[in-house]
Amino acid sequence: MNRIKEVLDRKGIKQTWLAEQLGKSCNMVNGYVQNRQQPRLEILFEIAKILEVEVKDLIKEEKN
Repeated sequence: MNRIKEVLDRKGIKQTWLAEQLGKSCNMVNGYVQNRQQPRLEILFEIAKILEVEVKDLIKEEKN
């Protein structure tokens, strides 16, 4: 699970802008944001760079 939606909301950034920056479709980015699919590791690093956050800020920690 990822926290991309939380980071976008906190920074006031729209999914469409992120999609443009990544060169991905809005549907693909929406899948990431809604946790229907998870980005590959290299895409996660690219998202972190674009959003100017650490990769760890985009990942939810699972607690048992």
